[in-house]
Amino acid sequence: MDSPLDWAALAAGLHPDGRAFIGGRRVGAADGGVFDCISPIDGRKVGEIARGRAADIEAAVSGARAAFEDGRWAWRPPRERKQTLQRLADLMRANGDELAALETLDMGKPVAMSRAVDVNAAANCIRWYAEAIDKVYDEIAPTPRTALALITREPMGVVGAIVPWNYPMLMSCWKIAPALASGNSMVLKPSEKASLTALRLAELALEAGIPEDVFNVVPGYGHEAGQALALHKEVDCIGFTGSTRTGRAIMQYAGQSNLKRVHAELGGKSPFIVLADADLDAAARTCAGSIFFNQGESCNAPSRAIVERSVLAAFSERVAALAQNYQPGDPWAKGTAMGAIVDRTQLNTVLGYIAAGVDDGARLAAGGTQALEQSGGFYVTPTVFTGVTPEMKIAREEIFGPVLSVLAADGAAHAVAIANASRYGLAASIWSRDIDRALTVARALRAGTVHVNSYDDDDITVPFGGYKESGNGRDKSLHAFEKYTELKTTWIRLPGGVAG
Repeated sequence: MDSPLDWAALAAGLHPDGRAFIGGRRVGAADGGVFDCISPIDGRKVGEIARGRAADIEAAVSGARAAFEDGRWAWRPPRERKQTLQRLADLMRANGDELAALETLDMGKPVAMSRAVDVNAAANCIRWYAEAIDKVYDEIAPTPRTALALITREPMGVVGAIVPWNYPMLMSCWKIAPALASGNSMVLKPSEKASLTALRLAELALEAGIPEDVFNVVPGYGHEAGQALALHKEVDCIGFTGSTRTGRAIMQYAGQSNLKRVHAELGGKSPFIVLADADLDAAARTCAGSIFFNQGESCNAPSRAIVERSVLAAFSERVAALAQNYQPGDPWAKGTAMGAIVDRTQLNTVLGYIAAGVDDGARLAAGGTQALEQSGGFYVTPTVFTGVTPEMKIAREEIFGPVLSVLAADGAAHAVAIANASRYGLAASIWSRDIDRALTVARALRAGTVHVNSYDDDDITVPFGGYKESGNGRDKSLHAFEKYTELKTTWIRLPGGVAG
């Protein structure tokens, strides 16, 4: 039997290249700018990342535009694009240990989750869209006999993608896969908090056979590289995942430039409704596992448990007890359930919300403190608040940390009213043994994904995105092709009679 992998030793041997990837090669920023890559695990400097700015975005976009116009990728036969993306998926799996270590080193999640969840899901995403390339057909409209109308999907051109730091590799692939499968060229701007796997993916894409200039990665800050990408008039659309505040800014940049399409998947404050007839043990286990997964750094995390009053105490006791199973630990160690918060800024944000909850009168049933301070890293204990009311800050605003607010509801209708009284609408859950009641509640919830007696169940075949201020984006499924293609109608006039 193979000996267990020494993840810490593997990570210690990594020397990540933080330079940008433009035109098929690694390059420093045009002005030589860099910023430090700090691991949240222990606060140590891992390396330096190129600080891309407008000049670097210009170089990447210009190359991507030239690549699109000469057809080096867009005009390749569908079968060839499919085979190339399949090779990329294979290379991701072959280099999975390295990718998982980079992901954990960069943003702090347990490496076991990086390897089993993030790497596998990202590679599966690339492969799934590769398989779809030669299985998605165009249309012929039902016109009169005197015309033939073809409805075809064509690549948009140059796609800009801006992705967050909580699932940097997977969120990148949710954009990369459908955009490249459609024949577009791309410029990807990863978060400055977690750029390493995106840069490594670009090298693997070139190795797989994706031509130079078709896929570029420019790291940098949002107000510099991200703004330049969103304002660039040669970028045809932006796929964005991140905060609602930044999403608003990107939509404004689109209006100020060339009215490029913006597909934005934004924040969330997802409700987890538990009715009196629910399986409380299963509901509590699922709620705890979902809110504390990935350190609570998930846009769809069920951060509001809305519980029917007759079972409020029983549910609260269960979920608070389960929080003890998610104490943060060494992300390289086997069995660690929760890792580090991505950086000190986010750590302070989470601790600030916890303090606000206490100040507003909510009761701490579990956690609420910084942990493992001696490590030099950024850790927070899994936190459960009870006695939360809808007007409290912790019940209204996205925290992006391992913090659960438990609210009381007087029946299903009241629970729905509390759930929908949010500017967000990304995900939701309803727990009841009465399937008719559960489905009635599910239909009333204003959210892009509603789980019934489950949470965070997922598959590449279903779309992901939200209502209201959770944005207009839809990642995953065949619907993602709609975001990266243009519909063209070709109308052909035919003679009226039968040819002689």
